[in-house]
Amino acid sequence: MEQLTFLAVHAHPDDEASSSGGLYRLLADQGVRTVLVTCTNGECGDAPDGAKPDASHHDGDEVAAIRAVELDNAVKILGISRLVRLGYRDSGMKGWPQNDDPESFWATPVEVAAAKLADILIAERPQVIMTYNAHGFYGHPDHIQAHRITLAALEMIDYEPTLYFNAIPASVMVHWRARWEQEDRERAEADAAKGIVREPEVPDPDEEEFEMGTPDDEISAIIDIGDVTGAKFDALEAHVSQIADSFWMKMGRERFMEIMRTEWFVRVTNPMNIDGCVDDIFAGYR
Repeated sequence: MEQLTFLAVHAHPDDEASSSGGLYRLLADQGVRTVLVTCTNGECGDAPDGAKPDASHHDGDEVAAIRAVELDNAVKILGISRLVRLGYRDSGMKGWPQNDDPESFWATPVEVAAAKLADILIAERPQVIMTYNAHGFYGHPDHIQAHRITLAALEMIDYEPTLYFNAIPASVMVHWRARWEQEDRERAEADAAKGIVREPEVPDPDEEEFEMGTPDDEISAIIDIGDVTGAKFDALEAHVSQIADSFWMKMGRERFMEIMRTEWFVRVTNPMNIDGCVDDIFAGYR
């Protein structure tokens, strides 16, 4: 039987755990070869003291070195067979000066990065590939670029794999957004108690609006990761420098294992002519 291989194209260290950590561990336990392509080094992450990239003492190279170790640890936890770092610099959020760094992922011509990815696809020949949708799920330039180079790379190879985008059903996103809003209120109240008053964020009128949630009827793969949710939590926790204060970590491991038992995806290409929603990302291949 042909070796089953899964490959995901992610933008930064920690992305592999948040949207596909359960799937990675689940597939590894099933004997599937798993490959992770991480496009950037994560230089725009938080510094050890929590400083953001606009702080004068923020050292992107130091941040990247820390995140490299964290990624290695997460890869071990998830049982990932091969990690490939494309090595581009983190582009930061939309409008940040890092967008214009010629070494950033965002500034790299799509065809140049896509050719590197195509070489990996040709070598590995994954039947199933996963990345983000055209909005990069939430609008981050590096996520959008990961989407672009993946689609471009698929035009450069000699076979058609099944491509999925990660997704959160709209019905689930309602609950997540409520939780985020509650955390924002709690943070504002805690700041106010310390005498800190932050100006509310004003939406950019020129910013394109899009919905992070995917209509429930467009979800085409619902993966039960209940048996490996603990490993997903551990992989996220491995990225402690970036997500120690995230809503996932605030749940605690036990609560996380109760709630975060599913990962969702949207099928984009369908060479196996699969109908409907599946519970196996390799439906049609086994």
